[in-house]
Amino acid sequence: MAAIEAVELTKHYGQLAALRGIELAVPEGTAFALLGPNGAGKTTCLEILIGQRRPTAGRASVLGFNPQALERAFRERIGVVYQNLGLPKDVTGRELLALYARYYPKPWPVDELIELLDLQPVIERRIGALSGGGRRRLELALALVGRPSVLFLDEPTTGFDPAARMATWQLVEALKAQGTTIFLTTHHLEEAERLADRVGVLRRGKVVAEGSPATLRAAAGATTIAFELADRRLAESLPVPAGATVGLAGDRVELKAREPVAALHLLTGWALERGVELRNLSVTRPSLEEAYLLLTGEEGGLAEGDG
Repeated sequence: MAAIEAVELTKHYGQLAALRGIELAVPEGTAFALLGPNGAGKTTCLEILIGQRRPTAGRASVLGFNPQALERAFRERIGVVYQNLGLPKDVTGRELLALYARYYPKPWPVDELIELLDLQPVIERRIGALSGGGRRRLELALALVGRPSVLFLDEPTTGFDPAARMATWQLVEALKAQGTTIFLTTHHLEEAERLADRVGVLRRGKVVAEGSPATLRAAAGATTIAFELADRRLAESLPVPAGATVGLAGDRVELKAREPVAALHLLTGWALERGVELRNLSVTRPSLEEAYLLLTGEEGGLAEGDG
């Protein structure tokens, strides 16, 4: 069953089309990452899914609810980490977290959340005095306090140092393992590759590609198999699979193949038969970043501040 659905989801701001007929289906208990340049429509899509904006056309469904109705039962079952959340500055993190917990029927224990997110050093400070990273961890705690079935994350690790980012990734993975559905927008392609079961790429308000990170990487181009030969002349007898290409630079060989497993099988069989060493053998697959750049190209913003 899909926890999140979007059908022909469209949003216009005057003559500007921020979303143009988006189709999405995110199964329960999985993580979906929506990628795209600034202005592609990521935040607009997320805001429609959480009920903050109304679509111009099409429909959205989250856990069977129409988000725009903003039913209490719907709000109790989702958590949101916003890209920019205005928080009161003159209360402490603990006070605000305790207040949020009162809004939910079965909240996460406040002290447990504080420990989970390593908030002990900052939780008694007034929010206005928090660093960007401390504030962001508090925002994540506020999103989790209701034990959401669906967690929406809009650029969740912005401002985090590497250790805090890694800890957040591990937490998101643990939540997914417990059955929480994750909807993520991010500019960190490593984050998308680490967390997402499927990725969608937005370009000018349209989903131009969707699939697993591995599927998108494969679509970006061939895998490079590189090695060195003691005798350059041996390259003349190398087996080359159909559709593959071979390049030589001194004693270094680079073979680019769409089917790397078959290519490696041919190469290693050839080397074993002849007693040839494939020195410094490496296999480099296309990166998600390469796929992303290929799919999006260069794009200007559509709406100020909108991802």
